Amino acid sequence: MTMNDFPPGIVLILGAFLLPFVGRSARSVLILGLPLLTLGLVWSLPDGSSAIVPIFDYQLVFLRSDALSRVFATIFSIMTFAGGLYALNQKRVLELVAVFVYAGSAIGAVFSGDLISLFIFWELMALASTVVVLSVGSNLCYRVSMRYFMVHMFGGTLLLVGILAHIMDTGTAAFSAMEPNSFGTIFILAGFLINAAAPPLSAWLSDSYPEASYSGTVFLSAFTTKTAVYVLLRGFPGAEILIFIGIFMIFYGIIYALLENDMRRILAYSIVNQVGFMVTGIGIGTEMALNGVAAHAFTHIIYKALLLMSAGAVLYMTGKRKCSDLGGLFQSMPLTTICGIIGALSISSFPLTSGFISKSMIGQAAADSNLMIVWFLLLAASAGVFLHAGIKFPWFVFFQKDSGLRPPDPPWNMRLAMILFSVLCIGLGVWPEFLYNMLPYPVAYEPYTVPHVVNMLQLLMFSGFAFFLMLPLMKRTLTITLDFDWFYRRLMPTALKNAFSLIWKADHGLRHMFMVRLDMCLDFVSRRNGCISSLVSRTYPAGSMVMWVAAILAAYLVLSFFAY
Repeated sequence: MTMNDFPPGIVLILGAFLLPFVGRSARSVLILGLPLLTLGLVWSLPDGSSAIVPIFDYQLVFLRSDALSRVFATIFSIMTFAGGLYALNQKRVLELVAVFVYAGSAIGAVFSGDLISLFIFWELMALASTVVVLSVGSNLCYRVSMRYFMVHMFGGTLLLVGILAHIMDTGTAAFSAMEPNSFGTIFILAGFLINAAAPPLSAWLSDSYPEASYSGTVFLSAFTTKTAVYVLLRGFPGAEILIFIGIFMIFYGIIYALLENDMRRILAYSIVNQVGFMVTGIGIGTEMALNGVAAHAFTHIIYKALLLMSAGAVLYMTGKRKCSDLGGLFQSMPLTTICGIIGALSISSFPLTSGFISKSMIGQAAADSNLMIVWFLLLAASAGVFLHAGIKFPWFVFFQKDSGLRPPDPPWNMRLAMILFSVLCIGLGVWPEFLYNMLPYPVAYEPYTVPHVVNMLQLLMFSGFAFFLMLPLMKRTLTITLDFDWFYRRLMPTALKNAFSLIWKADHGLRHMFMVRLDMCLDFVSRRNGCISSLVSRTYPAGSMVMWVAAILAAYLVLSFFAY
């Protein structure tokens, strides 16, 4: 096997299991070196398929390299490096092992050329991400991780059923573009959408990600949903149902993010919102839209990780995560504040930031396809994004009232990771051609036109004005928002408990009634014992008993003869 036949994701998976057995210094070298080695392997791969393993009548293609898989593998490798740099102070080695297996599995999934190898990495990714949440060690994280695991196992089951049905229908396991018009492809699409956090089963994301550690949440934000975006790009481009699902995800994420008080839950709902833009673009299905989805996934991983790094820095230094407990941190955490603002501007598509040069491609694709309602909804959603992530998050965490907290900026490695992603956010916004040249289709799009820049600045300006005008309504209190997870966290357990309570009561009543009737029968038999004993307790000669047995056997033989 040559290096061109070696799947890059395996480097991270195998390297993860070295981390517990080396010292702290060597561990830091591995944490930073393995992602860079993986990135080098990604860019050394020629286009085409390799690492092909025959199994039964099928070919497992563990390495299919092209522009689409390369752009996702590239950002996954960069994310693993920056996340590893951010997590150098993480003392839980189990979490570090899990995140490297998680990242390697995501890269393995995007290079998979068939549905079977994709499923292998898909399930390994689910297991590793569960361990990331579980590694925190608290009772709450145990319950959260089990709910997370059950949802992903359900999604994996749907995916497996769909894959098997699709293979039976087509006779091949190749992973290529499909139409959701058969039993197999519908189930495959459903399995993909669960990992994309599409409602109604999207609450697993906002339920679990905020409960991970300060570093674990950064990794979780990058891989599961974006791998789902990749497989939807690869498998269902142009599926119109995705437009409706994506629009629903966009506004669902905005509404819940606006209602939230927990800073990390705000950003978790924002992930659903941003993935909704990508799902909508996949549903549009034109080359412009698909380029926009790939570009937006790339930039989203960077600015979302940056936002979660700034939130994680606040949590790491203060131990607090609710907006109502925070404020005034710009006075003692200036670098974290600046990096958080850069991430907030990027997610809001502010000109000269990375979000501006990627999200606008999806809106332009909708306009080019004459989907004016979709274009208008995407434009309105951009204003909503600025409200909850562009203004609300930095305002309530770093400004608003003075909470009296005066923590310093986090340790050097966390600061350096935030600076790296801040530079990337601005660098890609200023020089978008570096990203455009990596996209799967030729890009003939110019984001910096006067109408586009002016329209976006006007939109953001009026959104900001609306936020401060409605600031009394935006003020956060210690409230809880109910999401779909209420059904399986509260309603379903309560309903099952009440149902089993009724069953147990009915069972107890039936048993009691049966025992009363049995006692009555035994009493009756006891009273009649004198009459029965004359028949039952009488002694019979052995010969008489043998005669009766012989007679019964003869009758059985006669009946069996006539039965056949």
